[in-house]
Amino acid sequence: MEKVLKIVHQLDPAGVGARNLQECLSIQLHRKDQNPDIELACDIIDKAFEQFTKKHYIKLMQKFNIDEEQLKDAIHEIERLNPKPGGSYAGNNKIVEHIVPDFAIKIVDGELELTLNGRNAPELHVSREYSNMLKGYKDTKEKSKAQKDAVLFIKQKLDAAKWFIEAVRQRQQTLFVTMSAIMYYQEEYFLTGDERKLRPMILKDIADEIDMDVSTVSRVANSKYVDTPYGTKLIKEFFSESMTNDQGEEVSTREIKKILETVIEEENKKKPLTDDALAKILKEKGYPIARRTVAKYREQLDIPVARLRKEL
Repeated sequence: MEKVLKIVHQLDPAGVGARNLQECLSIQLHRKDQNPDIELACDIIDKAFEQFTKKHYIKLMQKFNIDEEQLKDAIHEIERLNPKPGGSYAGNNKIVEHIVPDFAIKIVDGELELTLNGRNAPELHVSREYSNMLKGYKDTKEKSKAQKDAVLFIKQKLDAAKWFIEAVRQRQQTLFVTMSAIMYYQEEYFLTGDERKLRPMILKDIADEIDMDVSTVSRVANSKYVDTPYGTKLIKEFFSESMTNDQGEEVSTREIKKILETVIEEENKKKPLTDDALAKILKEKGYPIARRTVAKYREQLDIPVARLRKEL
């Protein structure tokens, strides 16, 4: 098995047939034309993979007796490798799903304008042919049993069609009213595109506003998209919990996450900020939140811990 696997490892693309990420990167490095940087990269992957993944850069420099510049060059070679060498082959049959927004919001003369995309719900009407057929049967003075049954059948189908058309119309109306309430609730955001302007908003706020059930608002929020001047957004994204800042004002948790994201983007990557340090900075900015809350928001934003954000 080992002999066969070694043959598989010689196939293209380099790294195919690897049993884990370490082996995949090692195969690719050993296939390259060797130079000091690549040789050091091979040693790092083969002999100190765990320290590399945990970004223990000082330990790596001590282990291999190298300076920061040499380590940086070796890491640059590793970053150029492909962790998923078979990905280019698997991607050919991938189906790309295109999102068709259900609503569109535009700013016209400084005012918000909402439109409902009617593409998925064309204008419906009852076929005139069936209406005329019913009228023809009704105008017949002497009706047989079969004709009476036909009149009843057509009438039932016409009533069902009219009910369906009315139900679709009501649904369109519900969608428009719900989105309109969300748009005006978050008017400041839609006019500026600044996520820090998003107000705290839960499903009940909108349900109370339009006098409908929370479940109705939930269905609209979870599955519908809106085209805005700032891109196509899932309506659910505009909902967030609230917290009180040091001024006693209610602010959206989305606003805090945006500030947290900005602080992390601007940090010194050689000495990334710990969750304690981030909590302290947010407190200075007027958002007194605990370290564990910072950790929760950071994870929701898919941002790794300070150690894994470290760069040379």
